[in-house]
Amino acid sequence: MDAISIIRTKRDGGALTPAQIDWVVDAYTRGTVADEQMSALAMAILLNGMDRAEIARWTAAMIASGDRMDFSSLDRPTTDKHSTGGVGDKITLPLAPLVAACGAAVPQLSGRGLGHTGGTLDKLESVPGWRARLSTEEMLDVLREAGAVICAAGDGLAPADRKLYALRDVTGTVESIPLIASSIMSKKIAEGTGALVLDVKVGSGAFMKNLDDARELARTMVGLGKDHGVRTVALLTDMSVPLGLAAGNALEVRESVEVLAGGGPADVVELTLALAREMLDAAGLPDADPARALADGSAMDHWRRMITAQGGDPDAPLPVAREQHTLTAPASGVLTALDAYAVGVAAWRLGAGRARKEDPVQAGAGIELHARPGDTVTAGAPLLTLHTDTPERFEDALAALADDAVAVTPAEGPRSVSPARPSVVLERVD
Repeated sequence: MDAISIIRTKRDGGALTPAQIDWVVDAYTRGTVADEQMSALAMAILLNGMDRAEIARWTAAMIASGDRMDFSSLDRPTTDKHSTGGVGDKITLPLAPLVAACGAAVPQLSGRGLGHTGGTLDKLESVPGWRARLSTEEMLDVLREAGAVICAAGDGLAPADRKLYALRDVTGTVESIPLIASSIMSKKIAEGTGALVLDVKVGSGAFMKNLDDARELARTMVGLGKDHGVRTVALLTDMSVPLGLAAGNALEVRESVEVLAGGGPADVVELTLALAREMLDAAGLPDADPARALADGSAMDHWRRMITAQGGDPDAPLPVAREQHTLTAPASGVLTALDAYAVGVAAWRLGAGRARKEDPVQAGAGIELHARPGDTVTAGAPLLTLHTDTPERFEDALAALADDAVAVTPAEGPRSVSPARPSVVLERVD
């Protein structure tokens, strides 16, 4: 085996053999294949694609590069969820304890934000004392205590993916559907969960901008789950506008707690319940009622136990940014545009996100939304409140919200009721 012949095979539109895939993934992980050679292969895969057999074998090779977790010692079925990322997507926070309250165990390995999309670990680290890094035994202890754990993946889990992802991020090959699918699924399968529900975002604030690409990604990942014996289903969900009324770390934690307390924005509640029902059904608990677990407080109890078990204080005040700036409606009418990508970039520029993995984030930075598309607003009323510790960031953040990112259209005649909002769930793929 040699890297050059493998690159040429994919460059010329050929299919890689199982032996070629096993060798190149292993050799790259060990450093035998150089970054520039794997960059060339990743670009060839981006341009020429992979068939299902290639993707399945590539995923298997990534899994084989490291450890596999085992939760068979737990007395309940395991189920997990993965989101492809969006703006204001705090669903993991209320979802994990909710599903745990209904009888399943949720070993949720999560990541950090990069660019305009937020990261679950960054959000939870705004809770004083909370720890993202846990050993495998600590994970099991938290699962036994709270039924759910949200933490960082260990270094031994799919190390080939960690190395390849960093390379794709700087070589313009992030958008390859085979590489996205194998990246996500290699970690989730190695995690050892019994069932998996995928939240594939679609729209301006997502990596998949159109429904066809999102559907292809969802079908590819569901097929990979089936190939590896993990019951997998996907929901395609709307990310053309931000999810909920907050984008930012502590702001999103606060909104998540509102959902667990029985309130919160309607779209966040809708998606949390939809994903919970899918996770419970996949785990063999179709009769569990997540809506009841929200209403009776048991989901909140599991949240508090989970946060406490990971060193956090669920009663401690969350960080608040030192400076705020409010963007008001320029005229009376109907809010007709609130672009998710623009809001995500603005929150990132305020300090809620990072441009590089090593960059720090501000716990209190982000954006509060006071209206959503379809709402009637009056001139001078607040539309968005920007939060940051560093007020010199306001100018760049407001620039991201210029042009048509936020638009108010004069209403035609009196409006007493906002129109019904479409469902955030667009399709189901199984």
